[in-house]
Amino acid sequence: MNSLPNAEIILQILLSVGLIVIVAKYLGITARKIGIPEVAGMIVAGLLLRFIPWFNNFGGEEPNLIYAEANQFITYMSEIGVILIMFSAGLSTNLNSLIKSGPKATAIACCGVFVPLVMGTIMSFFFFGFDGFGTQNFFKCMFVGTILTATSVSISVAVLKEFGKINTDIGQTIVSAAIIDDVIGIIVLTVVLGVSSGKGGYLMIILKTVLFFVFAIVVGFAMYKLFSWYDKRHPRSHRIPIYALGLALIFAFCAERFFGIADITGAYIAGIVLCSIKDASYMESKIDINSYMFFSPIFFASIGLKTDLSGMSTEILWFAIAFVIIGCISKIIGCGGISKVLGYSWKESYQIGLGMMVRGEVALIVATKGLSTNLIDPKYFTAVILLIIVSSMLVPILMKRAFISKKADIQKQ
Repeated sequence: MNSLPNAEIILQILLSVGLIVIVAKYLGITARKIGIPEVAGMIVAGLLLRFIPWFNNFGGEEPNLIYAEANQFITYMSEIGVILIMFSAGLSTNLNSLIKSGPKATAIACCGVFVPLVMGTIMSFFFFGFDGFGTQNFFKCMFVGTILTATSVSISVAVLKEFGKINTDIGQTIVSAAIIDDVIGIIVLTVVLGVSSGKGGYLMIILKTVLFFVFAIVVGFAMYKLFSWYDKRHPRSHRIPIYALGLALIFAFCAERFFGIADITGAYIAGIVLCSIKDASYMESKIDINSYMFFSPIFFASIGLKTDLSGMSTEILWFAIAFVIIGCISKIIGCGGISKVLGYSWKESYQIGLGMMVRGEVALIVATKGLSTNLIDPKYFTAVILLIIVSSMLVPILMKRAFISKKADIQKQ
């Protein structure tokens, strides 16, 4: 008698995953063709799939057991997907560039995190109210600011390459600052999630964070030596990406279980540990195959599935507009402002601020973590998606105007 429901659950999972992969990938490619980030298309796919009955109330209470089990499976797969994305991001990090970037890129990155965090938090007070420091509502507002700290430099890099500016001082500053920005943003996310969860006081959260990074340095160095030795003996072996993936999952587990750190932080650190190995790019390419074909479409589509548009109201609309405006100008103010202080010209400071303005998958990942810890309501996902689309469309246009003078355009024509 029990075998029939299990068989039905498996069939439902197969159908659900099949629909998600096909629809998400198709709309993702379509979005890329019209100049919108591919992830935005995948999210829209999730929004459209909500109209199919068994995707309703995704992640919530579902009266049909079979549908609920299928949706739970998709949730698990999306969690693995986000871990793979962060691990791949760590693998793609240029550690030498990160170390040699110097105090300027570090200062720009710090202000690129601090200013959006503060401005986003203050903006949220106007919508959610302020009832004192340390309250759950305070952390809810602070988490909105944390979402705004993320930077996705991929579009900026593409624009810089197109205009031959990637190897200039400004280009290298933008890339280095974006890398450091992500590291600091992950640390901020870790602290905010830890403190808001109530698992110990501020000092305990800071202590656990420090202990995690000590663990990451000590164990990471040992793993780096082990993988370097193995890589020399078995270069470009199919086993290396498999072992690397296993290490990322274990780091993700240890981070959350033993240190109270977000699992995505552990995966990201695992990628940084292995990013200097000779075959790091080979490992990244193999990891990306699984992510690109299966896990990423499920993760980004699940964001659309979790986005509740039924609760859209005038207040939510105003919040989304304020969120986008603050998200865009805060990076220009933070990164551009400190760049001017560091000796860059007004034009160069504006260029750096624009280069740091784009949001992408990291912002979505941070927002998803907030949803799982009840720090953000699903209906506010709309604002995050809107910020990604608007910033991704604005930055290429504004950067072209900022980097290419009218005189150069006339000569080019």
